[in-house]
Amino acid sequence: MSHGFAGKILHIDLTQGTVRIESLSDEFLRLYPGGKALAAYYLLQEIVPGIDAYSPDNVLVFMIGMLTGSPLATATRFTAAAKSPLTNGYGESEAGGFWGPEVKLAGFDGMVIKGRAAQPVYVYIHDGEVEIRDARHLWGKYTEEVQETLKKEIDDKWIRVLQTSVAGENLVRYACITNELRHFNGRSGMGAVMGSKNLKAIVARGTGKYLDYASNGSGITGLSRTLAKKVRTHPQGFDLYDKGTPGATGTLNTLGILPTRNFIQGAFEQVDNIKWEAYEKEILSARRGCYACAVRCKREATVNDRYQVDPIFGGPEYEAISAMGNNCGIGDLQALAKANELCSRYTLDVISTGATIAFAMECFEHSLLTLVDTGGINLRFGNVAALLTCIDLIAHRRAFGDRLAEGSWRLAQEIGGEALHFAQHVKGQELPMHDPRGKASLALGYAVSENGADHLTAMHDTLLVKPDSLSVQAVKGLGVKPLDARDLGPEKVNNYLIMENLASAEKVIGFCYFGPAPRSFIQMDEVVEAVRAATGWDVAIDDILQMGERATNLARAFNVREGFGREKDSLPPRLFEPLQNGALQGVALDRPVWEAAMTQLYQLKGWDPATAAPTRDRLETLGLGWVADMLETPALS
Repeated sequence: MSHGFAGKILHIDLTQGTVRIESLSDEFLRLYPGGKALAAYYLLQEIVPGIDAYSPDNVLVFMIGMLTGSPLATATRFTAAAKSPLTNGYGESEAGGFWGPEVKLAGFDGMVIKGRAAQPVYVYIHDGEVEIRDARHLWGKYTEEVQETLKKEIDDKWIRVLQTSVAGENLVRYACITNELRHFNGRSGMGAVMGSKNLKAIVARGTGKYLDYASNGSGITGLSRTLAKKVRTHPQGFDLYDKGTPGATGTLNTLGILPTRNFIQGAFEQVDNIKWEAYEKEILSARRGCYACAVRCKREATVNDRYQVDPIFGGPEYEAISAMGNNCGIGDLQALAKANELCSRYTLDVISTGATIAFAMECFEHSLLTLVDTGGINLRFGNVAALLTCIDLIAHRRAFGDRLAEGSWRLAQEIGGEALHFAQHVKGQELPMHDPRGKASLALGYAVSENGADHLTAMHDTLLVKPDSLSVQAVKGLGVKPLDARDLGPEKVNNYLIMENLASAEKVIGFCYFGPAPRSFIQMDEVVEAVRAATGWDVAIDDILQMGERATNLARAFNVREGFGREKDSLPPRLFEPLQNGALQGVALDRPVWEAAMTQLYQLKGWDPATAAPTRDRLETLGLGWVADMLETPALS
């Protein structure tokens, strides 16, 4: 086995209480070398089409990135995937932190979890050994108490704990999963699937004896040292170290694409209260990072004032600030830090939580929801108390929170009428806090993503505007051209596809979005060097892009089996309406231009433009002929 792989997958049947270990061949790993690729492969193999996401027949997989567990900066990520209770389709979310590397160091490239335990359990993985243990004493407990209890129970302060909390237990459709209290598999409701299986936590501890990055001439260690030194000297790497994601708030407001009041506006009048300068002055207490990563982009927040906010949960990222701040009309940074802490404690996805509340606020302001519906909550934009109350009610599925816990799409269907227009979602998943009216390729990415709206489907347009920029120079060898951020012509579609394949490959490899170019400091030749060093394979950048394309096609095939067609690759009507304020006031997406771009994108992908399904020719080119056979079986026709 190559030095970067453990070569083993865990299969855990919670119904039967059994564990099986599968050995992987080098030939298999060349097609499915980690992360998203392994995740989508096992979902296709293990899940029968048409099941309910909360059925014991749903399968929850955790697949570690190819380079995760190495000492390489930003290579820390792993994929959680299952049928999504939010979208009823393919569900996937990546996270960094320490748990993924620990699983690899414990001897496994991932795990497949099926069934449902008769009572709450947790899984303990330690250096090749696996135990299923009683977790009844942990059920109903919040994340910080669970982590502390398990460290004492196992008598090892170095264990890494991945868990869901009360939101997952209560089957909130956008419940998430956390490791080390501050790193999240946020999107698609993976925490709710975990809760539906009575699986409270997965604990990992490994010494690394199963991996050997230093042997056989592997250059990972030397490359790791080189890249770690580069972080502080490369402008993009240093910016992420200095500001982290909260640095985006003020920038996006200046550009006129800071989602405000449920995407009605593009600028927020209270932005000075919540942008980076205020964050650094008022709540920042430390800069933290993930395993072996010198970027340290994670902010830590402490508040001892109007609210009490514990730094053990880290601090709000841009998406949390924006979704629960400007998008809800709230400019109170301390309150947003508290809201973020509550979401972390309860394991709620901050994007869907904030976006669902913003949707409900707009419904309330248009009298589609009343004080009777909300249980007396004055659910208007800007109401801090309403935000914090709703978060608590959602996580515990109490009162009006039980309806909000279904997400904006389902609540809009229940309310009906104009509410359907107010729900900003794709495939049932709420929009992230980036507006395609100013970043046009996101109009492709949100629509085509298997997960529903996802801002990490490809690199954002604003990176690839100036010909002499570090970002453009870093990827021009891939065929990427500098274009206006709002352009959506044929060259932009080609740019998008290249960047989508690269972003997908990063999810396979285990790279964070903040590692490789064009977003940050690791150059394309260094990505190739790292993969060669970890695997011993003679690969080029085109092979790496194909890794990403293969993973995307596997995920798309899952949705095709579930009956998703081109009609599911839609956008909310609001994006085709003009922004009401800010630098892009009056700007909207052009629907005919977007539709033409989508058709071109399907053609470039080798997908049928009528059905949005991968063609047999393209699947066979990718070594996925068996997927074409699966899609053509009579039961699925």
